[in-house]
This record gives sequence, structure tokens and C-alpha cells, in this order.
Amino acid sequence: MADERSKVVTMFDKPMTLLGPGLTAGDKAPDYTLLDNSLRPVTLADSAGKIRLISVVPSLDTEVCDIQTKMFAREVKKTSEDILFYTVSMDLPFAQKRWVEENKISDTITLSDFNDANFGLNYGLLLKEIRLLTRAVLIIDSENNLPYFEIVPEIHHEPNYADSLEALRNLK
Repeated sequence: MADERSKVVTMFDKPMTLLGPGLTAGDKAPDYTLLDNSLRPVTLADSAGKIRLISVVPSLDTEVCDIQTKMFAREVKKTSEDILFYTVSMDLPFAQKRWVEENKISDTITLSDFNDANFGLNYGLLLKEIRLLTRAVLIIDSENNLPYFEIVPEIHHEPNYADSLEALRNLK
């Protein structure tokens, strides 16, 4: 049974329940298994030694998620070509692939947690009431630490781009 946490996030001001541990900046990044657009599994170990910015969104087919993904795609590329940028959602890999193609986004790796919510449960980001991921931004450094971990308090708000990008620049 996963940990349940309340009073962390809301959706249109309605309190939601997060499943999984309450990770914070400074913690070790838990392992995960996600699916890429070809249904191949992707794990934390697959990007060992790299810096990763992971933008977590409920669904790419919503306005704020679309804005967040495009913003990070643009800004991460300006920071360094060596940083991996992932967008993680519960969207099916086919829907993620369609979104990437429609939006002509080439610097974003979309990964899906739809299969078993492994990422959401391991990172404490799964919304119990609707089985979607809450909005969050995390940075995993080359040693698999979490120097930055933001859960956006209201799901329909954008994350703190300035703080997350500053944390990313401080790693280079």
C-alpha cells in the first residue's frame, strides 16, 4: 500500500491525495520504469551519468501542460545540449508521439507512466482520485540525486520556471 498524502496539491481548489513518498530536494532519485513512444521501457539507469530535467504533467493535451512542455523544451536547450529533457505523463505513448509531431518538438523525450504508474508511485506524484500525475518539476543530477523537486500546489498553475532553470544552470 502506497503512502497517502493530503494537503499538498489542489485541482481547481479541491484538495487531492498524492500516492507515494514525500520526496524533497536533496533526496536520492528512486528508480522508475516508463514507456517511450515505441513502447520500450526506459529506466533511471538508462541515462546514468547525465543531468535530467523531468517535467511532469497531467496530460500534454491540456493548455498548461502544453505551455510547460514547450517552455522547458526551449529553455533547457539554451542551458546545455548535454541535459536530457523528459516530459512524463499518463498519456498513452501514441498520444505523446502525436503531440510531439503536431507541435514539431524535437528536443523533448516524452515518456508515459500509463502502464503501472511506477514513476508516479515511486516519486509520490500519483493523484489517487483521478489516476493522473500531478504537475511537478524535478532535476536529477549525474549522481542520481534530486537537487530540485517542485510539486506545483495548484495543478492548473504553471511551475516556477525561474527557480528550476536556475537550479539546472547551477549544475553545469
